[in-house]
Amino acid sequence: MDQPMKRRILFGLFLAFAGIAAATAFYLEGWWIPNYPSERDYPVRGIDVSHHQGVINWNAIPKSVQFAYIKATEGTDYVDPNFTSNWKGSALVNIRHGAYHFYRLDKPGMKQAENFLRSVPKVPNALPPVIDLELGGNASKLPAPDDFQRELRTFIETIKTRYGTEPMIYTEPTFESTLLRGFPIVRRWKPSFFLPLKHDDQWQVWQYSERTRVKGISATVDADVFNGSQQEFDAWH
Repeated sequence: MDQPMKRRILFGLFLAFAGIAAATAFYLEGWWIPNYPSERDYPVRGIDVSHHQGVINWNAIPKSVQFAYIKATEGTDYVDPNFTSNWKGSALVNIRHGAYHFYRLDKPGMKQAENFLRSVPKVPNALPPVIDLELGGNASKLPAPDDFQRELRTFIETIKTRYGTEPMIYTEPTFESTLLRGFPIVRRWKPSFFLPLKHDDQWQVWQYSERTRVKGISATVDADVFNGSQQEFDAWH
């Protein structure tokens, strides 16, 4: 291979790697979303937040953000330090909001439900509560699926009784195939950051990005869409 050809190949490889590096940097900083859903198909948009987003200026949040899911609790005794301020702040600017609980695999379902009940007020027009089921950041030793599902049912029935609505389950395929085999999921919140979801009735909320930039929030934030029309969202409880 002659030298000019080698230089062209090396230059081409350099451009390819530079492009990949730039795309990765834009993704990590929240400026590029590879899986952005159609605003025509999904007009109702939201975010989900916790103390990781720091202090949020809810007055600066764009009007395009119509709902917010806010981390409330984790396990049997943890309460997100920013839950109260985020709950009140979103309410003051008329953003529909709901609370989510990070479910610990090594804690009893009833005790976890009691933590959620102590922390999350029952208010009109709130979004359905959410149970966040993830392997990452959870107990290293997995329970037997039957034991886990029994505890999860206790959690679900307890908060259904208190809030009068079916909770939504946020989970990903690995967790589902490991611990949720055969478990009926009535309402589903699905994460998918690189592949679009089918526009069907198998899910209610799609988390399409974990690194979005939103005015009023200094850190990147998770972004979501509701699977339905504005009228369907307004009637959703």
